[in-house]
Amino acid sequence: MNDRPLACDDAEILASGRRTFRAEAAAVEAVGAGLGPAFAQAVRAILECRGSVLVTGLGKSGLVARKTAATLTATGTPSLFIHPVEATHGDLGIVRRGDVLIAISRSGNNREVNNLIGPCRQLGMTVIAITGRPDAELARLADVVLLCLIAREACPLGLTPTSSATVAAVMGDALALALLELRGFTSEDFAAFHPSGALGRSLLMRVSELMHSGEQLPVVSRRVSLREALPEIVGKRLGGTCVVDDAGLLVGICVDGDVKRALLADENALDRPITESMNDNPTVIAPDSLVASALRLMERRPQGPVTLLIVVDGERRPVGLLHIHDVLRAGLL
Repeated sequence: MNDRPLACDDAEILASGRRTFRAEAAAVEAVGAGLGPAFAQAVRAILECRGSVLVTGLGKSGLVARKTAATLTATGTPSLFIHPVEATHGDLGIVRRGDVLIAISRSGNNREVNNLIGPCRQLGMTVIAITGRPDAELARLADVVLLCLIAREACPLGLTPTSSATVAAVMGDALALALLELRGFTSEDFAAFHPSGALGRSLLMRVSELMHSGEQLPVVSRRVSLREALPEIVGKRLGGTCVVDDAGLLVGICVDGDVKRALLADENALDRPITESMNDNPTVIAPDSLVASALRLMERRPQGPVTLLIVVDGERRPVGLLHIHDVLRAGLL
């Protein structure tokens, strides 16, 4: 290896990076287009498994196997990585009849991986092979073969497992997500498996846990002028105020932008009724809604994104305000 790297400019470095992306994307696309009955057979075998799914591999394939086991487990399919060498030295004690083994090997001729297949078959396990060689020993030993056949590695030397590792990882993802759909796995199920992560918290947390309520909630009557509403808008520091009728029911929202637009259109706007400046069709959400739903509503509102949501009860009385900054402070974005 040359201790002094070759001279090259940024354009050449970027071109190299893009070649890798194109090569690996093409490999994934080609293998995906070739999925057939064996994939469905593998999914059904895992779906019908009443035990665990064990995933094995060595080297780079071992890293893919660990990732596949983690993805399966996170999406509702109990799974464990098992080291092919340690398995034949006692770790097979975790195996139960009816378990499924997913064996990943680029060449399909890895001795340590293949040596594991016979004992697993004797224990009544179904063996699914993910390999790049249809004529390899692993393909012959397995019950189901998922071919990850690539034209060449993205590595310019054709040696480093690059495209082959990516394709095998995507095959594992495809199995996991097909199973997720068949099991009816929901975002709430996902959150239950990830309670400590930001994603899990955002999927479990309710709007009522973050909203501003009580004395913090800005509310004015529809009978006030824009000038009379300003202390509530400025004082509560949420960027707007709810507007209610005499019964306390929501009739609109007036935010900082509404005030600015009103003043630009009419220098006397401050002395006019707030109903002339407010939005009379505000976006609302229930207090027991998930914060994840609130975020989607803020971002995908048909009229355009908003940073404030009014939280209302069943009778459409405002009980809180949720600001996008509250979500940021909670570490959910």
